[in-house]
Amino acid sequence: MSDLQAAKETVLKFYEQLDSPDANLEAVLSAHCREGYIWRGFHPFGEFKSPNEVAQKFWRPLRTSLTSLQRRQDVFFAGLNQMDGFQGTWVVSMGHLMGLFDHPLLGIPPTQKIAMLRYCEFHRVENGKICETAMYFDLPHLIAQAGITLFPNQTAAQLVQPGPMTHTGLLFDPTPEQDGKDTLALINRMIGDLGQWDSKLTLEDELRQTWDENMLWWGPTGIGATYTIERYAKQHSGPFRAAFSERSKTTHIARLAEGEFGGFFGWPNFTARLSAEFMAIPATQKIGEFRVIDIYRRDGDKLAENWIFIDLLHFWKCQGYDFLAQLQAGDRQNKKPSTKWSKN
Repeated sequence: MSDLQAAKETVLKFYEQLDSPDANLEAVLSAHCREGYIWRGFHPFGEFKSPNEVAQKFWRPLRTSLTSLQRRQDVFFAGLNQMDGFQGTWVVSMGHLMGLFDHPLLGIPPTQKIAMLRYCEFHRVENGKICETAMYFDLPHLIAQAGITLFPNQTAAQLVQPGPMTHTGLLFDPTPEQDGKDTLALINRMIGDLGQWDSKLTLEDELRQTWDENMLWWGPTGIGATYTIERYAKQHSGPFRAAFSERSKTTHIARLAEGEFGGFFGWPNFTARLSAEFMAIPATQKIGEFRVIDIYRRDGDKLAENWIFIDLLHFWKCQGYDFLAQLQAGDRQNKKPSTKWSKN
């Protein structure tokens, strides 16, 4: 437990300096991250392998575009990683990065108004240094706030998504070890259910094995947020299963829990073939990668809330639809980006 608390302190000190308005980003990253640092982020960033590269290619453009940037955490916890036999220590932060959208970012036109970028980070901490980071963020959500409908046929709701209903997500202090074990065990049972697409149960009854009837599924822009098992099955899980075949086994880099919160990420988590229409885009019959972070809140013996970050820009680019490039092309031509997207 003391190791988890020390890792939390490492990340909190990092955030304190990184989020300072006058931060020297290169110096902050170099001071807190080990040489050989690995950083993974959603498209178009990908994988970086040095603190300076992360500072210059991600944080500096973001801080230039979203001025007066403020981190608004909803979830913060730490745990030992199941995927390496509970040897590695990881710290998780989830919430929004809020700022004034004053300058363009990746071709997204500024609004001069408040903008909130959904994010979730997993940091591996060793000997007081951050060794590895997964920094996943909902870029289409920021695009939507700029008035551009990137994915026009979303099945669920488009929202600035809140934190836990219980307001208990910031685990700065130690928690009972058994609570985290119970949360992780429930997440593992749920993952086992997800892998059985040929279950003899109805989808709703399968979900009821591990999910609360009034579950909240806070999905990414392009899919949206949905509420209750019945609506989740109708507005996401059912359409997703109908659209994809040949789903691979789930693989994660990190999976951990503390207290009533837990989560995981992969690079990718799984692959599947787009064999029917999804998000109003026809089947391509191509295998696609799903890079995902999931964060969960357990309530008793059921999962009550789930926040999901899916790199849909990467997935669709691999399917032949480069939405971000088309948006950027519209920006270069000094015209409003089209909402009628075409295959490359």
